[in-house]
Amino acid sequence: MKRILTGIQPTGVLHLGNYFGAMRPAIALQEEGEAFYFIADYHALTTVQDPARLREYSRGVALDFLACGLDPARVCFFLQSDVPQVTELAWVLSTVTPMGLLERAHSYKDKVAHGVTASHGLFAYPVLMAADILLYDSDVVPVGKDQKQHLEITRDLAVKFNEIYGETFKMPAPRIQETTAVVPGLDGQKMSKSYGNTIEIFAEEKTMRKKIMGLVTDSTPVESPKDPADSTILALYRLVASPEDTARMEDEFRTGGVGYGDFKQRLFGALWEYFAPMRARRAEILAEKSYLDDVLAHGARQARASASHVMGRVRKAVGFKASI
Repeated sequence: MKRILTGIQPTGVLHLGNYFGAMRPAIALQEEGEAFYFIADYHALTTVQDPARLREYSRGVALDFLACGLDPARVCFFLQSDVPQVTELAWVLSTVTPMGLLERAHSYKDKVAHGVTASHGLFAYPVLMAADILLYDSDVVPVGKDQKQHLEITRDLAVKFNEIYGETFKMPAPRIQETTAVVPGLDGQKMSKSYGNTIEIFAEEKTMRKKIMGLVTDSTPVESPKDPADSTILALYRLVASPEDTARMEDEFRTGGVGYGDFKQRLFGALWEYFAPMRARRAEILAEKSYLDDVLAHGARQARASASHVMGRVRKAVGFKASI
């Protein structure tokens, strides 16, 4: 059975862009094979350096994934920091990583250009990501276009290590995810925490309604036709409404007679209904005091067992004792 690996950084409260762009596709992977899901809290340290916030975000991501349909009986779900072998492997890989390979990484340059503090952790991010992938004998790694280069670096490091020390790592295959869901934010730009234009998937009813009613629109009068092509309201509505309801709203845009306020109310209702089962499941999980901790502890034990097997090969290959 093929092993699929994916991770998500706990850098804030999850919003619609996270859900439709990453969470929903990731949860669907549990139908395809043996899936490993990790919360990348080591990676998050490059931008989140408040311990209380990091703990809150990490638990929030775990809670929301479970509420949205992740089944811990079918997948290995764990915190990256609960598997210490990943940092050991990152160091071993760093000893065969050419500086030029990291200097060519687009993500580092892009993050620094957007104000993230340049650090060794940020610069060496692809090496830790390679350790994440290789540590679990991953067969398939779904990545977005922005992470494609990092997976290529992972494959380069696996090849280089195997050339030096003999066949040790399985070669992971990329699956480039073409995000079909374009999720605009409150201002029409791509929904992003950095833009402050997000709609959180588990926001309180009053908060979500207020955000929806605050969506930026033009000044077209109620009675006039409106262009559905560039409407943030319609773009969000398509994600959660039926094809029939979506078509009806598009027709009403074109014919006129309905105002943006009415469309926004309809959008809020559709969003609130779509996430209702997930809110209910989230409440159930919160009511079970130890459930979340038990799930993550069980996943960590599974992940460490797999990691120990791979690190045994790595340690033997480089000349260390196979285990300590």
